Amino acid sequence: MDKGRLEAFSDGVIAIIITIMVLELKVPHGDDLTVLQPLIPVLISYVLSFVYVGIYWNNHHHLLHAVKKVNGPVLWANLHLLFWLSLFPFVTGWMGENHFSMLPIAVYGCVLLMAAIAYYILVLVLIRLHGWDSRLARAVGCDVKGKLSALAYALAIPLTFFNHWLALSIYVGVALTWLVPDRRIEKVLVE
Repeated sequence: MDKGRLEAFSDGVIAIIITIMVLELKVPHGDDLTVLQPLIPVLISYVLSFVYVGIYWNNHHHLLHAVKKVNGPVLWANLHLLFWLSLFPFVTGWMGENHFSMLPIAVYGCVLLMAAIAYYILVLVLIRLHGWDSRLARAVGCDVKGKLSALAYALAIPLTFFNHWLALSIYVGVALTWLVPDRRIEKVLVE
C-alpha cells in the first residue's frame, strides 16, 4: 500500500490534537496581568504538551519519509500511536487545571510512556515490513535515546507520588533532549 494516505491522516489527527489543546486555553476576564497568574500552570502544561506533540510529528514525518510502503499492521500500529497522542489534550488540561498535583502528573506520565511504546511498536512493524537490513533499520539502530526516554517515563510515574516536581522535571528533561532533532534517518537517506 502507498503511504500517502497514512501520512495525510496522521498529519490531520495531530493538527486536531494541537487545535483541541489550544481551544482548552480559556481567555481570562480582565485586562491586567494579575488575571493571567491563575493560568500559568495551564499555559506551562500546554507548552510542554505542544512540544511533545511537535516532537512526535517531526519524528513521525522522518520515519515515514524513510519507508516506501505500509500494510495493515502498520496502519494499526499507527492508529495505536495516534490513540495515545489523542489523550494529550485531556491529560494536559487535567494537569494544568489542577496546578500540577500528583495524580494528574502521574497519568500524564502514563500517557507519555504509552505514546513512546506505541511509537516503538510502529518503528518495529515498519522495520519488519521493510526488512532488518533496510535503510530504516540501519537508521534506527538500537534506538538508545527512545529506550532511555521510555525508561525515564517509567521511573518518573511512581516517583510522582514522592516528589511530583521531580517527576515533572524528568518529563521536561526528556522533551528537551528531543528538541535536538534526531538526524539518524536523514543521514541514512542521504547515503
